Amino acid sequence: MVLSLLPAALGVAVTVGLAVAAIASRALTPAAGAVAAAFGTVVVVLGGFPFLALLTLFVVASVLATRYGFEEKRRLNVHEGTQGERGVSNVLAHAILPTALVVLSAAVPSALPASSLAVLYTAALAFGSADTFASEFGVLAGTARSILTFRPVRPGTNGGISGTGEFWALVGALSMSVVGTAFFVAFDAPLPHGGLIVAGAALAGFAGCQVDSVLGETLENRGYLSKATTNLLGMVSSVLIALVLIAAEGGPL
Repeated sequence: MVLSLLPAALGVAVTVGLAVAAIASRALTPAAGAVAAAFGTVVVVLGGFPFLALLTLFVVASVLATRYGFEEKRRLNVHEGTQGERGVSNVLAHAILPTALVVLSAAVPSALPASSLAVLYTAALAFGSADTFASEFGVLAGTARSILTFRPVRPGTNGGISGTGEFWALVGALSMSVVGTAFFVAFDAPLPHGGLIVAGAALAGFAGCQVDSVLGETLENRGYLSKATTNLLGMVSSVLIALVLIAAEGGPL
């Protein structure tokens, strides 16, 4: 749903204001804030306010999770930035795919109907929340095991998982899906039938988080992938899983 002139102008103003607030609070670096504003502008103008609201929720939740126990994370040398701020690569890894989905739906609605877009977009951000929560809370668990061999590894190691991290990954994916559904309902956006956007997006986001861990252990640890690329591929896997679930439900895709 492409916004008309006045709502679009309001959406852009809100997006820029949110980016400025993120920079001022040191949640994002200035460069990352500028990139986030650009992506947010595209999302709100071409998708509408529920998509911007869900993206904003993801950023806020990620910042809060990153700053939780920050001094302990600094002591363990597993912290983000100097004060928990996120940089350009992190923003790109988590914003490119959701934005691309919105652009595709606006440009070719027959290829990606609005109801399917809601599921795929939510699944992408459910992955982002699952991955962030698993990393930021799981690293404080004190123990971790390889996702492939289950041998003990140092907390924060790529491919390392813990019961605490897996729990928070599920919380992140499910909460993003539930709140995302509430946003779409509040803004009267098209939704698929049944609980696909809640259960389907949450499942896809959580499963994608496991893919991210496998890629981290097998490819990132060997230098074939960067952290941002691993995150992006994990998000892609979540969207693909959501696509399969839509098809299984007899959706338009």
